[in-house]
Amino acid sequence: MQDRTSVLFVLVLALGSLSCGSSRPRTATGAALETIRPDAIRAHVRFLADDLLEGRGTGTRGYQLAANYVAAQLEAVGLEPAGNDGTYFQPVAFRKADLVPRESSLTLYREGVARGLEHGEHYLLSADLVHERSRVRAPLVFVGFGVTAPELDHDDYAGIDAAGKIAVLLSGAPVRFPHNERAYFSSSRLKLENAASHGAVGVLNVQSAVDRRRRPWPALVRRSGFASMRWLNEDNEPVGVANAIRAAAQLSPDGAEAVFEGAPQRLEDILSRAGNGGPQPFDLAFEAELDVATRHERVESPNVIGQLRGSDPEFRDEYVVYSAHLDHLGIGEPVDGDAIYNGAMDNAVWTAVMIEIAHAFATLGEPPRRSVLFLAVTGEEKGLLGSDYFMSRPTVPRGQIVANLNLDAGPVMHALHEIIPTGAEHSSLADVVERVAAQMDLQVSPDPEPEEVLFIRSDQYSFVRWGVPAVFMNLGLETGEPDRDGAALKDEWRRTRYHQPADDLNQPMDLDAAALFAKTNFLLGFHVASDADRPTWKPGDFFGEKFGSPQKGADALPLSQGHSQPGRRSAVQ
Repeated sequence: MQDRTSVLFVLVLALGSLSCGSSRPRTATGAALETIRPDAIRAHVRFLADDLLEGRGTGTRGYQLAANYVAAQLEAVGLEPAGNDGTYFQPVAFRKADLVPRESSLTLYREGVARGLEHGEHYLLSADLVHERSRVRAPLVFVGFGVTAPELDHDDYAGIDAAGKIAVLLSGAPVRFPHNERAYFSSSRLKLENAASHGAVGVLNVQSAVDRRRRPWPALVRRSGFASMRWLNEDNEPVGVANAIRAAAQLSPDGAEAVFEGAPQRLEDILSRAGNGGPQPFDLAFEAELDVATRHERVESPNVIGQLRGSDPEFRDEYVVYSAHLDHLGIGEPVDGDAIYNGAMDNAVWTAVMIEIAHAFATLGEPPRRSVLFLAVTGEEKGLLGSDYFMSRPTVPRGQIVANLNLDAGPVMHALHEIIPTGAEHSSLADVVERVAAQMDLQVSPDPEPEEVLFIRSDQYSFVRWGVPAVFMNLGLETGEPDRDGAALKDEWRRTRYHQPADDLNQPMDLDAAALFAKTNFLLGFHVASDADRPTWKPGDFFGEKFGSPQKGADALPLSQGHSQPGRRSAVQ
């Protein structure tokens, strides 16, 4: 049997110009594809996920080493710098906020009796990104999911007064919502803004039953040791901070039970029925006092940007953007004696794939019509911050960005037979994906886990929020082997390696599959950069209607999307 690479090469040669309307030679794309090699991907990953880089935490020396490496690779293949001041770098200034747990507290009050809860056992406070000391005491009110969606005839704040109170809300959104709307309204940042708009002064977050299974409390405790961040505007103010929310915390299952003691409904019943709709709001029996001590520090961490200029004078000022997040978590709580969170799969492999895609584009005898931008972003793990900064302060005209292809595909542990093009269904990119999948002999499958709301959880969403059609390609679960369950492999990886030190160079990786995935994404970007028509949102699409087009101005956006917001605390991430 011929290997998949040989079949691919013959197939691409036969396809010639890839039906994109270009007059390029038949062998151009085939030769470019052959430059994408598993060994090259492996070499990049060996450097980016090495202990020397200490987990590539945003604003650290290890991250800067990684950024220098990516910039050197883009320069080596001949891409032009597309950062600031003629460089490959777009510096981003951040406020780093570290909680001081020993000086912080959460206390419940009922009929004059105080009950102090334990940090790490009952709750996890969020650092305050504006003030180094913040305190609030107020009554508690349960507000269901904390979602206001008039277009779906849903308002968790209906019939309840949250003004001057601390809102207690469930993670996620009602299951009855269509999955796109469910993803949008599950956003923690949106919920904080909504709570503030209803007059709430604090937020306590309770995990839904689904989220308890997906993100067990010990994992949240481990993650809580990492600093919060927001990028700073020209006035040195953190952007995306929810107005009037003076303190926020995540409750453990035990902490949530304590808060719901004496409530009109049992928490167990609320969680079991939440999937059927929005639980009715009600006042809780307690007041709560949240006292938050935070240390602030200013750090800088750059995006890395290179470009291949398009060949057509009519189209070269339009841009297709490949993105991959270069950061990971850095150094944190040790697990089995290892404190370096290397982030090999998340996201060194896919940064390496982007470098190899850039290399392939650079070898084309004639570039595609449009220009192609390669963006390695910082701060993804802190809340999509680097990509948010890029779209708020783009180094190319925002209205000329026609599409984003994001690379953050999770673990690659088996042969590639199937792709899941998350987000493609919202725009004409779906047609391009189908075209490329047919060329690559890959199955296209819908998202098998819509409850994971992946479309809002990686950098493509920063582009979508500015009206740019995007696709977040994921590896499918089909292994091609009857005795290997792709879903089980992925679940095991999430449980044992995701956001843990074990996501390192010692785990098995199928880099032949990563290379095939890179070739698929290369062809996808090549089509988009070569087609006469730029991608468009499908008529009536939720995200297209919500965010419009990239030509819109920043003044039309919500405050969380590129503006400084006065006030205090922001996100429960």
